[in-house]
Amino acid sequence: MKLGVGFSQAADGDLRGDLSARRVWASGIGAPQAWVTLRQVHGDHVVEASTAGEAGEADGVFTTTPGLGLAVLTADCAGVVIGGEGGVGVAHAGWRGAHAEVVPNLVAAMRAAGIAPTVAHIGPAIGPCCFEVGEEVARLFPGDLATTTWGTTSVDLIGIITAQLEELEVRRTGGCTFHDSAFLSHRRDGSPGRMAALAWLER
Repeated sequence: MKLGVGFSQAADGDLRGDLSARRVWASGIGAPQAWVTLRQVHGDHVVEASTAGEAGEADGVFTTTPGLGLAVLTADCAGVVIGGEGGVGVAHAGWRGAHAEVVPNLVAAMRAAGIAPTVAHIGPAIGPCCFEVGEEVARLFPGDLATTTWGTTSVDLIGIITAQLEELEVRRTGGCTFHDSAFLSHRRDGSPGRMAALAWLER
């Protein structure tokens, strides 16, 4: 089965709060209108879904059902899509989720369900150029520290997630949500709006 992947941008609107914008964007990229969403809590929990709607409190979800969209909603955290023979999953990963290893948990859950993940797509997220962190976060990622463009300590979130994907082929969408106005950024402007990372299996 063919994998469908989409990452929205600011111009596509608030895909968490504006269902009309969600429908327009999904239609424009040939994606399903029926989505699974999560009550995202920056944790490590992963669920399986077979029908559209809210799938509960989790930060990762996968399915083997063709034509069902899986979405996580982001505005600095990374949306990560995992694809493989017979299944697809998505995860919401900021620094808390990366530290909790939600992405490896998603890969493991998919494998346990008989899916063989082969490829990962990482959507736009805050980059090490702008992801200033305090000591309490920096000490969690001693091997992944960087420096912001203004000279303070930062963390390379995308680098951390990429390393966690190990043997999978990793494709990065690119773009720093904080300094690139093409993206929504909660840290930059406090916006409640969210972009979508959407994945599905073609029917």
